[in-house]
Amino acid sequence: MAAVPAKTRVFVKQLVQLSLVNGRVSSEQVAGVLEYLEKHPPARPQVVLGYYRDLIAAELAKGEARIEHAGPVAPSAVAAIAAAMTRRYGRPVEAVTLPNPALFAGLRVRVADDVFESSVSGQLAALAASC
Repeated sequence: MAAVPAKTRVFVKQLVQLSLVNGRVSSEQVAGVLEYLEKHPPARPQVVLGYYRDLIAAELAKGEARIEHAGPVAPSAVAAIAAAMTRRYGRPVEAVTLPNPALFAGLRVRVADDVFESSVSGQLAALAASC
């Protein structure tokens, strides 16, 4: 996406704040923001909507722990990861599991931009980088 002007960034960040209830994205609030924008189109609506979409996606990612795994993962392990991430970030974090046979064994957990890895492929990559 093209560079977003400073005034537009401030405006869109305000829209994102209006989209949150108790620190979490609310579909009702998002619908209200989009309705407002439809009735009051901003200058450069594609830029505004694109940046809004990106920031909302980032907010949603903060509440999700994406657990990639190569083999089966026990439901108790998934629950423990969700609980640990909830404690770590001080906000509710839900766990979502995604099979990834490229990991060979182990797990990779992503919450927003943070990645926690304990997989064979990650260890091999680190070993290769150090050689």
